Amino acid sequence: MILVVGGAGYIGSHLVKELVKTETVVVLDNLSTGFKSLVDSKAIFVEGNLGDENILHEVFTKYSISAVMHFAASSLVGESVEDPFKYYQNNVAATLTLLNNMLKHNVKKFIFSSTAATYGIPDVELIDEEQPTNPINPYGRSKLMVEHILEDFSKSYGLQYVVLRYFNAAGAHISAEIGENHVPETHLIPIILQHLQGKREKISVFGTDYDTPDGTCIRDYIHVTDLAQAHIYALNALLENKTQTATYNLGNGKGYSVKEVIDMCEKVTGRKASVEYTDRRPGDPARLVASSEKILRELRWKAEYRLEQIVSSAWEWHLKN
Repeated sequence: MILVVGGAGYIGSHLVKELVKTETVVVLDNLSTGFKSLVDSKAIFVEGNLGDENILHEVFTKYSISAVMHFAASSLVGESVEDPFKYYQNNVAATLTLLNNMLKHNVKKFIFSSTAATYGIPDVELIDEEQPTNPINPYGRSKLMVEHILEDFSKSYGLQYVVLRYFNAAGAHISAEIGENHVPETHLIPIILQHLQGKREKISVFGTDYDTPDGTCIRDYIHVTDLAQAHIYALNALLENKTQTATYNLGNGKGYSVKEVIDMCEKVTGRKASVEYTDRRPGDPARLVASSEKILRELRWKAEYRLEQIVSSAWEWHLKN
């Protein structure tokens, strides 16, 4: 059995939808940002918090868990600056409680959803795993703290883990049954599609004077199902003892500017966007694009979906929901 913490959220629910095809899955989620309706009916659902000792003891006692996958972090950069306590409490302290309970029940295989925010603002074309980690906000720092904790727990307690550093997750399941639903929504593609559906008055583009071909920021977008598959590859590597510890970037290896994303959304939907160009946001780097060569080389995983497929899948879900 695999325990998926945060399996009712955007990325977690897509992972569960794929994982139930081969594994028995237990989902633990407090539904603070997730939705029970997103959890695949084949999974066992438990409502609760990853920092709740009693819930964790109950889950690990009742179910024969062989590995844990952690998607339950708070993840809004701006909110982390305004309320760092929440981020250190949920992302670090609660994760420590989870790890401690895993060890008590002799569960020593762990997949951790980390983030490109651990790198801060690297000045390179493609970010690989050898780049220095220098996060610039409490969200990124909280994730990096957990990465350090995992390294220490591995050396001292024999924990086996894989850290997966995401870039920009996007898109929806090809069935259009589940997709991206954040309240509030902060991600570019769903914001554009909501606008093109008539749910937003306009789109704001922050900065047009970056050192990029069209002056807008470039980001690496990866389809959420590609992300889910990467987690399954990592899980299998742990379960089959092919790896003890590893850290991998997950991205497409290709960046798209904000203008390119807007253009693609217009192309897919056949609708024209109303765009407001405004000043840069503090701390926004011009370019963040991942090298995923390491996970390709070691686990044979690579992203399959490109931008048009990402946007098309998201649009299908928006129309349906």
